[in-house]
Amino acid sequence: MVRKSNKITQEKLGLLIGLDEFVASTRINRYEKAVHIADPNTAERIAQVLDEPLSFFYAETEELAELNRIFYHLDLVNKQQLLAFARELISIAKD
Repeated sequence: MVRKSNKITQEKLGLLIGLDEFVASTRINRYEKAVHIADPNTAERIAQVLDEPLSFFYAETEELAELNRIFYHLDLVNKQQLLAFARELISIAKD
């Protein structure tokens, strides 16, 4: 989990995104357990605080989430290289 790997508690994350201190921990816990779904603005603030792409939180699989994270953290040159490699892979797979 990204929050834990950044050593941020649920309460601290909640406070960093602007939640009231009395609900911060509970609200983040409910988002993480999918009891509630964060509205788009809240999800964007969470992504910003954790320095992750918003798409990471909406990925359909763990692999796609990881690929989103990797791409997001690359510089422009490496993003272009990764895209070129992915295009090459897909063209090979079609053959």
